[in-house]
Amino acid sequence: MKIYTRTGDKGQTSLIGGRVDKDDIRVEAYGTIDEVNSFVGKAVAELDKTKFKDIVEDLEAIQHELFDAGGDLANVSSKKEWKLDAKAIDQLELRIDQLMDESPELERFVLPGGTAASASLHIARTITRRAERLTVGLAKVDPELPAGPQQYLNRLSDYFFACARAVNARDGVADVEYIRSAKVFRTGKRAPKEEQ
Repeated sequence: MKIYTRTGDKGQTSLIGGRVDKDDIRVEAYGTIDEVNSFVGKAVAELDKTKFKDIVEDLEAIQHELFDAGGDLANVSSKKEWKLDAKAIDQLELRIDQLMDESPELERFVLPGGTAASASLHIARTITRRAERLTVGLAKVDPELPAGPQQYLNRLSDYFFACARAVNARDGVADVEYIRSAKVFRTGKRAPKEEQ
């Protein structure tokens, strides 16, 4: 089976219901979601499947949800059926709370690092933020864009933050704190506003 079609040789790509230039913000947005998905796969490959069974299950579900989100962003047809289920956002919020309870109290900003899997999850978090920014930009030019992907990406970056910390905690590896930071948290384990 040949995987090349030559249809994109002139700088355009197919969407669901149309074609656009490959540097269109829509393509940038769902392409960035694909980048996130790649790092999720990397994190899964780095995790012990027994110790992190619940997290691996989360991440495998997230990979499918990211495909759904990308498909929704790529849909410009007149008959739009959205794939991303709002229940996915509720599930992320539940898991964020559970995973944050596993980690030590936060006092300072956390730098990406610790275990290899935690670092991969932090990369996924930062790329998710970029995907969210691009989706916000896309919504400005496409008023019919569903709200689901943007909300999902917002919550997903919080999930990756909580997950990266929980992975370090389970492996007995301390988070890497930003040492030049004053203590930015009064109580609780929530990420600072800058990270939300």
